[in-house]
Amino acid sequence: MLGGSRRTDVADAAVATHPAPVATIDATPTDAVTPPAAQAPHTPLPPTTARASLPEAPSPAPVLAAVPAAPTPPAGDPVPLADIQHELLPTQPIATAVAPSALYLQSPEHPALLHTDVNQGIERLRGTAARVVSNMEASLEVPTATSVRTIPAKLLMDNRVVMNNHLARTRGGKVSFTHLIGYAIVEALAEYPAMNVCYTTQDGKPAVATPSGVNFGLAIDMTKPDGQRQLLVPNIKAADDMDFAQFWTAYENVVRHARVGTLQPSDFQGTTISLTNPGTIGTVHSVPRLMQGQGAIIGVGAMDYPAEYQGASFETIARLGVSKVLTLTSTYDHRVIQGAQSGEFLGLVHKKLLGLDGFYDRVFVALRVPYEPVRWVADANTDEDAELAKPARIAELIHAYRSRGHLMADVDPLSSRPRRHPDLDVQTHGLTLWDLDRIYSTGGFAGKQRWKMREVLGRLRDAYCRTVGV
Repeated sequence: MLGGSRRTDVADAAVATHPAPVATIDATPTDAVTPPAAQAPHTPLPPTTARASLPEAPSPAPVLAAVPAAPTPPAGDPVPLADIQHELLPTQPIATAVAPSALYLQSPEHPALLHTDVNQGIERLRGTAARVVSNMEASLEVPTATSVRTIPAKLLMDNRVVMNNHLARTRGGKVSFTHLIGYAIVEALAEYPAMNVCYTTQDGKPAVATPSGVNFGLAIDMTKPDGQRQLLVPNIKAADDMDFAQFWTAYENVVRHARVGTLQPSDFQGTTISLTNPGTIGTVHSVPRLMQGQGAIIGVGAMDYPAEYQGASFETIARLGVSKVLTLTSTYDHRVIQGAQSGEFLGLVHKKLLGLDGFYDRVFVALRVPYEPVRWVADANTDEDAELAKPARIAELIHAYRSRGHLMADVDPLSSRPRRHPDLDVQTHGLTLWDLDRIYSTGGFAGKQRWKMREVLGRLRDAYCRTVGV
């Protein structure tokens, strides 16, 4: 038959041209069997002649997936198309384009796309925005360097909880992490005045100026009614002469005036060092610009668990004793402050935030919190036997509060002295701040068979160590 003869010619030519394993090609069976205008008797040809006699067959594609070649049939027998079809078809399914489902792809004229809040064109910067430009350009003349230090935030968080719980029961208000970090920086500046300096000139010669006190600048990000952002940096005058309660009040007053737009030019004058906290929007590490007239600017990063633990469960984190951390950066004027000084300064702030110099004791006294702050201590190297003994220690702690918790009660409204008793200290019972978030057997205390030690301690203090009366 004519059709069978043509198929035999195609198969013979393919075998003669590629005796090696057959590759997947782009031609379809319809393309492969399209006959020429005339047919000569079948005669095996050399490879070059076979190519010349089949102009319709496309060249094979590069080898993608080799498959074993089929045996060469006798010259006179026709080869059924089904036997070679698998060699001519692609080995992978051909992807089919799908119509776009997003509105902006389907219809560029969709009403949702026609609406925009972006004002096209060029707008001249005026007022505060223009002054920011001038300050940023002037800051380029300051040669800066940056020191970085990562600090565990466990103690900072736990002591803040104690403060805010007491404030909620008494005078009201709320202490933020920035309040505590800012005051730790102010205390460190009072102890390390080499960081509270700035570069100047005298008679055209380089000089260093040492101010009489710390005017502590606060970088405040404002959102204007039109949605644009504005950065203001007022300062707290003579912050180093304040205790924490005074600093807290002054801080809140400055922020309130900034929010309502009642800041005065004097609020911006004389800043000696600034604090910026991009951690509130999740920034981990910041290197801010340093303005002329200041010696340093301190950046506070986001407070979170180290990245390698952010996928772990809270139970695993508590068991391993992993703390949230925050990153502090000190960007300083390298003309008057050296890297060693900046590093030592951050080390001093680190020491304060761990409470190693009585920082939290001073804060508690200033806020009239009548309790002892949580103390920093390394987590004990525990084994299975030690963990099995923890429920017994919890039972001892519960008994101690039931017997002597009244000795720490706030029964004198005219006095705010800290009240403490060694039997009411968790460390006396072999427990630490790292055990606060661990779950232990409580023997049915407060109707719970198992409870976090933090919840147990809170319930005990609420029952035995608060005020008398309503």
